[in-house]
Amino acid sequence: MIKLRSKGFFRSNSKVAVAVGKSIAGIDGNASEIKWELRPGGMLVQKRECENVGDQAIITIRVSTVSKSHDISIQPTSTFGELKMMLSMVTCLEAKEQRLLYRGKEREDYEHLHMVGVKDKDKVLLFQDPSVKERRLQVIAGSPYRTISV
Repeated sequence: MIKLRSKGFFRSNSKVAVAVGKSIAGIDGNASEIKWELRPGGMLVQKRECENVGDQAIITIRVSTVSKSHDISIQPTSTFGELKMMLSMVTCLEAKEQRLLYRGKEREDYEHLHMVGVKDKDKVLLFQDPSVKERRLQVIAGSPYRTISV
């Protein structure tokens, strides 16, 4: 039986692994360590610097309705669904009755705030779902089966 040696056929990735953990000198000569984070989509990116409170990063979002605005403090890695749950305590609207708009687009419950680009002191618009509003008007009118024609 013959033993085969693999001498120099494969490159080692040890140089790359060492470079990731080391400090890198900036333009002004100060050394800073690069911190990495794994995004929910599986992408490895450089960690953003946010306002830290203890170990948790917190951002403040201004949520505006037609007549009121609320300042909500939340983690940037939260989803819009979690933001809706927090808003349900403040506005007395259930999460399924709310529609959140950021940068002109309605956002889904599963979308993460930091993935969409929400930063500290950004503004999000809150609207009540028109279909839920119409159902409430029908219940108040006394006939849940009657439809309102326009």
